[in-house]
Amino acid sequence: MEPDGGLRAVSVGSAIVCGVDELVERVDAQDRVLGVVRRWDAVREGWLHRVALVVCRDGQGRFLVHRRAEQLTRFPGHYELGVGGAAGVGESYEDAAVRELREELGAAATVRLRFRFLNRSGLSPHWLGVCDAVLAETGAPDPGEVAWHGWLTESEVRRALRQWTFTPDSQEVFGRYLACGL
Repeated sequence: MEPDGGLRAVSVGSAIVCGVDELVERVDAQDRVLGVVRRWDAVREGWLHRVALVVCRDGQGRFLVHRRAEQLTRFPGHYELGVGGAAGVGESYEDAAVRELREELGAAATVRLRFRFLNRSGLSPHWLGVCDAVLAETGAPDPGEVAWHGWLTESEVRRALRQWTFTPDSQEVFGRYLACGL
């Protein structure tokens, strides 16, 4: 088993993170919009913003797991249970999820928002909208985002979560997803 903006470097804790400085909506503890900010300002200041994640399954119920590309600035080489990213200004969790599926996996699918929660793991706190989708195929994953991907059964995901280095929120996302009885 294996929208726009300039480039910016931001110090987060002891790490320096570089990336595209996209605009996001700063939200409050109830996920209500407060205004528009640059994502790296939100990360640096610990301001809440929205992130969408898609848990992908195939027709047999297996989960798509992928390893993030080594050149990524956030969690390079870590495994992840879903694909996702920041929701842009005016973008719903579902719209952001569809965009991320297309950008990272080269796939198109109908997504459904399953739940959202205030995620305090990772680089900064954010609202995480977890969607799911059934994929017939993965398309052509972007090698700048995805170094490896594969379909794992629930028991294989449980084992991988104990043995592989996953992004900080993967364990919680998996647990919450299974608790929804999906």
